[in-house]
Amino acid sequence: MYDPRHTAVLLVDPYNDFISEGGKAWPRVESVAQQVGLLDNLRAVVGAARATGVQVVFVPHRRWEPGDYETWDHPNPTQVSIMERHSFARGTWGGEFHPDFQPQPEDVVVHEHWAQSGFANTDLDMRLKQRGITHVVAIGLLANTCIESTGRFAMELGYHVTLVRDATAAFLPEMMHAAHELNGPTFAHAIVTTAELVEAFGEARSGI
Repeated sequence: MYDPRHTAVLLVDPYNDFISEGGKAWPRVESVAQQVGLLDNLRAVVGAARATGVQVVFVPHRRWEPGDYETWDHPNPTQVSIMERHSFARGTWGGEFHPDFQPQPEDVVVHEHWAQSGFANTDLDMRLKQRGITHVVAIGLLANTCIESTGRFAMELGYHVTLVRDATAAFLPEMMHAAHELNGPTFAHAIVTTAELVEAFGEARSGI
């Protein structure tokens, strides 16, 4: 199902502000993240992808800079929050990737997205198509915003989309429920656990 030659793991927003102790958004994510084992599962998926030859693609949010959104006609609520809190500020620790998720030479880092979809106004689609990618696995933050928006957009562009229940997190359990039980089944081709995905990657490696 996951031919390494045509599969990519999309690692969305692995910033310190999201997934590191002391990050601006970590207090809101921490409970759900710890409940699902987020960090260990992200490590497992990324590690299995690299071991299998699956392309790892970093899909980062816009790193806040002074002036961002201030002259916009209608920034969305998340953008207003970023403008106020300076989340993922460029040049700060919070705007750096978590130490365990640093791009490797074989990885791809695409242009930063301004809102929620990693495809909108970025080079993600082009970079995937140039590598012959047909299947994408979305992991990272947040389940009900950037992961969902990126997954939906991928489906619209013709990709096979996999969501990983425990390799993502959200601010509330209800948001996780909505992402995986209500909304995910309307666009994702597969919704799996980290263990199931790692096993599938292993089988794909053995089958090549």
